[in-house]
Amino acid sequence: MNAVVLDGSSDEANRGILATLTQAIAESGHEAEVIALREKTIAPCLGCFGCWVKTPGECVIDDEGPDVARSLARADVIVYFTPVTFGGVSSELKKALDRMIPNISPFFAKVEGETHHQKRYAQPASLIGLGILPTPDREAEGLFKVLVEDNAANLRSPQTAVAVLALDRPDTFGAILRGLVEAVTR
Repeated sequence: MNAVVLDGSSDEANRGILATLTQAIAESGHEAEVIALREKTIAPCLGCFGCWVKTPGECVIDDEGPDVARSLARADVIVYFTPVTFGGVSSELKKALDRMIPNISPFFAKVEGETHHQKRYAQPASLIGLGILPTPDREAEGLFKVLVEDNAANLRSPQTAVAVLALDRPDTFGAILRGLVEAVTR
């Protein structure tokens, strides 16, 4: 099983958390590919739907976005690693997620009374959402959790785990990160 960590953080202070996360993934017997989005050239999605109608499954923009999308298509677990910004993800992660549209089928289906995209792949990836906040913020945490869970529903993720770490509570990080990995790899 392989995990792709979309690192949407630009803060060097978060490198320790990322190292603990990848260690937890390795300890569970899985490989982790970390994609540092701040080091990639990924343009914003044009919203042209060329990836659905002109070049199905492949973005028409010539940058590093399609490489990231290919890594995600092969992943068993996808991890959003991001500072929580107004309850959402960082701008770098948002660009990458928007450019993931080629990995989603353009056709829809009813799932538990809601309209979602049909599966493009036989086995979609499980999803971990890991947000970082300087201090606890219940409203931002709640919004982030809803965002990740809604993404997971639309991606048809078989398992989802979400947590928000407050930087003022580092003593809890190891147990939380191991719990997230365990929740989607058991």
